[in-house]
Amino acid sequence: MEKLTNKEEEIMQVLWKLKKAFVKEVVAELPKPKPHYNTVSTVIRKMEDKGFIKHEAFGNTHRYYPIISKEDYRKGYFSNAIQNYFENSYKNVVSFFAKEEKISTDELREIIKLIENKK
Repeated sequence: MEKLTNKEEEIMQVLWKLKKAFVKEVVAELPKPKPHYNTVSTVIRKMEDKGFIKHEAFGNTHRYYPIISKEDYRKGYFSNAIQNYFENSYKNVVSFFAKEEKISTDELREIIKLIENKK
């Protein structure tokens, strides 16, 4: 799965939230400063070309909807990051966050419990 650009991810977050939306509705949900309608429309069409969204035609306008779920994108995104930056090792991921003090001992215990309960 191809990675979305930052702007594409921002728009995709809106589409996941709204489920279906016209470009003007997407623009309304984006943070300020709001991008121009034509810019958002162009980005959305590129996302459609990449296979992330589709549209329903209503005369001259289109309503867009995601065809990739947030969960599927998240799995692909993290799998790619883990492979490219952590030598395909989840241990390296956890170690990284522990060293950066982004995860507490209590959170690590919770993770261990989750793993043990899956067995």
